[in-house]
Amino acid sequence: MFRRAVLHLDLDAFFVSVEVLKNSSLKGLPLIIGGKSQRGVVAACSYEARHFGVHSAMPVKQALRLCPQAVILRGDMDSYSMYSGMVTEIIEEDAPVFEKASVDEFYLDLTGMDKYFGCYQWSTDLRHRIIRETGLPISFGLSINKLVSKVGTGEAKPNGTRQIPNGTERDFLAPLSTKKIPGIGKETYKKLSFMGVRKIKVLREIPSELLEREFGKMGRTLWESANGIDRRQVVPYTEQKSMSKERTFIQDTLDLKFIRNLLIKMVDELSFDLRDSTRLTSCVTIKIRYADFNTYTKQRRISYTANNRILVHHALELFDQLYERRQLIRLVGVKFSGLVYGKYQISLFDDTIEEIALLQQMDRIRRRFGKDAIGRASTI
Repeated sequence: MFRRAVLHLDLDAFFVSVEVLKNSSLKGLPLIIGGKSQRGVVAACSYEARHFGVHSAMPVKQALRLCPQAVILRGDMDSYSMYSGMVTEIIEEDAPVFEKASVDEFYLDLTGMDKYFGCYQWSTDLRHRIIRETGLPISFGLSINKLVSKVGTGEAKPNGTRQIPNGTERDFLAPLSTKKIPGIGKETYKKLSFMGVRKIKVLREIPSELLEREFGKMGRTLWESANGIDRRQVVPYTEQKSMSKERTFIQDTLDLKFIRNLLIKMVDELSFDLRDSTRLTSCVTIKIRYADFNTYTKQRRISYTANNRILVHHALELFDQLYERRQLIRLVGVKFSGLVYGKYQISLFDDTIEEIALLQQMDRIRRRFGKDAIGRASTI
């Protein structure tokens, strides 16, 4: 019996699975979801493609060298959002408490259910219902906390289940590679490997003080993760409908260059908020209030994205279309709505690997030093 029970559900190769549902002839083929240009990026790929070494965030050109027979699809975020919503509704009907971590990933708090239903049996029944009603493969891990359950799901894939009984967390994690710990990226794994630490069993034996000296605050987290410790709670799911920013000027202005640069800055900040919360937007709205307090808005539906360049383009176009009165402006605002969860920036299909790398690096700087730590020169 679990003293605390956390279930992690993850749809297997979600985008690829949706494409196969839409076109059964794609089943069993090495599929790549991503940009078709020479500088496009892999957003997702099938297990058949992964067998050749293809992975997400890899340049499509490189992926095709590894797997020349791969089928490339541009992808359809509207379909992915629809199927994600179907799964969310099923979970919402049955789960006492759940958290939607991304478009294809969920945490459920099942604490106390062992006494009445049996957590593993209940989880298995839920998984079967999702597969039956959506046709999508899904895996789960069940343990006492989020971290161990997520690692368990990874070990259960594809389309499997894994239960880690109460008290066996350390034994389960011990033989696994340190790269299996959520949050350990390429650079951290490289540094650990250089230290001779490639297995979780070795990592957990290193004093936390030594890890903190080498990795800063993250060192303590590494030690706790290696020992199966995770205090994070399952946060009840609520759907954020929109996010916005607006600015009222001290003096009404006709300085359009200043206003456009301000709009760019607001879009950049909102775009970072989208990516930081693993969300995508499908609607951009621009708001103008003139000196006489008359207020106007104009919006545009777009393909799901969290990319600065695309969102700035739409925002400035909408502003130019909306600003027709040539009067002094008192306030401008930007709103993103139609939000969905998405850990992959699926709208970046036609972007270059350089642009994605730049965005990721800027986001790292903002997370470490604050939102104002870096920005466009034109907005300063």
